[in-house]
Amino acid sequence: LLTENYHLNVQHDDLKEMLDSNKDSLKLEAMKRIVAMIARGKNASDLFPAVVKNVACKNIEVKKLVYVYLVRYAEEQQDLALLSISTFQRGLKDPNQLIRASALRVLSSIRVTIIVPIMMLAIKEAASDMSPYVRKTAAHAIPKLYSLDPEQKDQLIEVIEKLLADKTTLVAGSVVMAFEEVCPERIDLIHKNYRKLCNLLIDVEEWGQVVIINMLTRYARTQFLNPNINESLLEEGGGGEKTFYGSDEDEDEDEEEKEKKVEVAALAKRKPYVMDPDHRLLLRNTKPLLQSRNAAVVMAVAQLYFHLAPKAEVGVIAKALVRLLRSHSEVQFVVLQNVATMTIKRRGMFEPYLKSFYIRSTDPTQIKVLKLEVLTNLANETNISTILREFQTYIKSMDKDFVAATIQAIGRCATNISEVRDTCLNGLVQLLSNRDELVVAESVVVIKKLLQMQPEKHSDIIKHMAKLTDNIQVPMARASILWLIGEYCEHVPKIAPDVLRKMAKSFTNEEDIVKLQIINLSAKLYLTNSKQTKLLTQYVLNLAKYDQNYDIRDRARFIRQLIVPTEKSGALSKYAKKLFLALKPAPVLESPFKDRDHFQLGSLSHLLNAKAGGYQELPDWPEAAPDPSVRNVEVKESVRAVGTAPVTFVLFSSEQSSEEEERKHDRKIKQHKSDSESESDEEESESESSQSESEDSESEAEDKKKKKVNHFSSPRPLQTIAPSSALKSYELLHRITGEGLQVEYCFSRQPFSPDANMVAVQMQFTNNATSDTKNLHMEDVKLQSGMRVKEFPEIETSTAVMGIDFCDSTQAANFQLCTHTKKFFVSIQPPVGELMRPIFLTENEFKKEQGQLMGMNEITEKLTLDAKCRNEHTIVQRVTSAANLSRVPCGSDKECRFAGRTVTSGSLVLVTVATKEEGAAQLTVNCEKMVIGTMLVKDILLALTQ
Repeated sequence: LLTENYHLNVQHDDLKEMLDSNKDSLKLEAMKRIVAMIARGKNASDLFPAVVKNVACKNIEVKKLVYVYLVRYAEEQQDLALLSISTFQRGLKDPNQLIRASALRVLSSIRVTIIVPIMMLAIKEAASDMSPYVRKTAAHAIPKLYSLDPEQKDQLIEVIEKLLADKTTLVAGSVVMAFEEVCPERIDLIHKNYRKLCNLLIDVEEWGQVVIINMLTRYARTQFLNPNINESLLEEGGGGEKTFYGSDEDEDEDEEEKEKKVEVAALAKRKPYVMDPDHRLLLRNTKPLLQSRNAAVVMAVAQLYFHLAPKAEVGVIAKALVRLLRSHSEVQFVVLQNVATMTIKRRGMFEPYLKSFYIRSTDPTQIKVLKLEVLTNLANETNISTILREFQTYIKSMDKDFVAATIQAIGRCATNISEVRDTCLNGLVQLLSNRDELVVAESVVVIKKLLQMQPEKHSDIIKHMAKLTDNIQVPMARASILWLIGEYCEHVPKIAPDVLRKMAKSFTNEEDIVKLQIINLSAKLYLTNSKQTKLLTQYVLNLAKYDQNYDIRDRARFIRQLIVPTEKSGALSKYAKKLFLALKPAPVLESPFKDRDHFQLGSLSHLLNAKAGGYQELPDWPEAAPDPSVRNVEVKESVRAVGTAPVTFVLFSSEQSSEEEERKHDRKIKQHKSDSESESDEEESESESSQSESEDSESEAEDKKKKKVNHFSSPRPLQTIAPSSALKSYELLHRITGEGLQVEYCFSRQPFSPDANMVAVQMQFTNNATSDTKNLHMEDVKLQSGMRVKEFPEIETSTAVMGIDFCDSTQAANFQLCTHTKKFFVSIQPPVGELMRPIFLTENEFKKEQGQLMGMNEITEKLTLDAKCRNEHTIVQRVTSAANLSRVPCGSDKECRFAGRTVTSGSLVLVTVATKEEGAAQLTVNCEKMVIGTMLVKDILLALTQ
């Protein structure tokens, strides 16, 4: 130990020297070693002062590793961590998103109340950060701050509300987790974001999917009606069983219950259930996740369907859950726990997969027991013979706990299915001759429960078990045999006194549980056969009177006063026979999972069958459906681009060439709900004239702002673009579908003068109508925002340019074209390369920007160029045809560089194609938006390899 500590101290000294060095390479190597030590579980806390000094290091790689170290030890070394608060605050302004996120993560890991205001300010700023990764980190920091200072809850709810409106999939799961930790009762925050979360669910990372699905399960239970409500009403009205202790007085109540049944049935028929569209949206969007590779996601969807889906649709989860049984034993254990609960109420959906629950010899004991539970729940008249054959095989196992569980399972099958009760009982009696005491003991306990159902038919079995008292030594089994003989002593009048004689001899050596049953046996025999057992009973009671266990002494005194009449006997003596020999109802062998479904499936509380800390109860279904309009949002779901802001449109006609017309339309029209389609032209003209001055001034301010950001010159008037052979045309509306109207479009790749943040789409309208309908006018070509365009003249062809704000997403923009008599629903889906505009960069500027977009922002792919595509001219032509980028000067003839920015957000996009020998090449894309970078790589690869 001393030697090990010595080497550790030497190693730490070397690391401190490396951290004090002026060379970034040595610092980087030291940090890598330290992080490796932490990963192996070694303590590196004494290096904290040396590491903290490097928090201001300019090398990005070193800084990231320093932040990783500080997250681990900031809570332990709070005083030293507080000294570097200012450095973390500077890190929150760093151009690199990873540094900003790491700084916020370290700041939220310092558990000191004095910096709560700083943390709150940092979280609010990070929630508005342009990088979704930083916003995700802000969502993770919210629960940390809440646990440190719960008084900040109101401010944190405001941040959560803001982040819930975020359209990116990276943030969705994290903010829902923060919502569940901080304010799960604020279900009103989910209303406006419900449909968005449902649509984003398929693209969210796996652990975010689990959190969102569990939250939406609870939300749906409060907002939608029970889809099985008619069946539930009928069960309540007609499925009730009579109580065990019935009386003649209940006959009047039975008539009232019959009337209730009729009323409930009539009510069910009168009001058929209609599923809410939002309820259907949730079920439809979660169903594909049953094929997820993550077992937790599959389990989350399964519990959602079990708790929310109509009975006819729940069966789809069975196949997915059975698939999980091929996974690790830990996963199997959780899945089988939930399947065992499901099979009690939804037995039918797992019956086709009966063989999947057969037990393998390699299964652990806990898995075997759970599979037995499922098989027992699935047993019915048709498959019981197959299941019993399986059970016969399991009894031969060397695992004694498993054998005991199998015997209990046979007893439950015999209880539930009367047709096989005798068969099971005979099989268990055969097990009484088994050499293993545990098998015999468990069989005795189960037989005892089965005999209580029909004791008069099985007196031979009771006699056979009485003979086993000499051989069976397990206390529970001996006690069960004695209870049976005492309870049904009238069926074995000759054997019972002899058994008592033997037990009286060994009374002092028996276990306590056996002694109590010997006392009970003697009391029952005294009451039914006092001539033969009177002396034996007195002898047993005298022995028990001086026993060391006070329970046995008290039982003996009580029974003596009760059954032996004396002058001091109380009033209960005459009721002794009724007390001891009363008929007892047969025990009901039930599954331990019977009432466990009141816990949400898949939760820790369900697994433990006890409420765990932090568990939120699954709400009951509402009696009346809440108002569904609370989930309505301003923009139609069909127009939303998933993960982006609403799409914005501006449309120009080629005939609008005058300055007055350009000024009139030179502004941004936002997409809203299409409730204004019926407005008159006069109302629109009045509203436009009243707002023209204010909106024109706003658009000028925006244009000036964008000139600084995007390095573009001021907008110039847009002119009609002639179709070029280099620009690919797409069909928007076929002449047959459009009843004579044909529309084609292409991406013109020219700046859209009204708004530089929009993509210019040139549209060509062709009137192919017959002579009868030659007067077709495009007077109402409009979008769902309600905007109209100047009437087109009666000519065969007309051209217009439309600006669409795709919000840097390839999601289709849906709108409608309207003529006098017809509405045509159309959509334009842009290739990712058309969402960019070219910019000019020098070689040095390109390298500098590329150096800041490394790590997560860089995607590299190797490819082999076609023989026709191995010269510089062809490479440039193909890349620029796939993406609207400009060429960057390069000193090397083996590299082609291109640069551009996304149209809406101005995010930088850098592309490098490096050629090597024999057509080998490497494509590198650096982009602030990782999704766009990934899609762009695919398109350029396709263009270069065709």
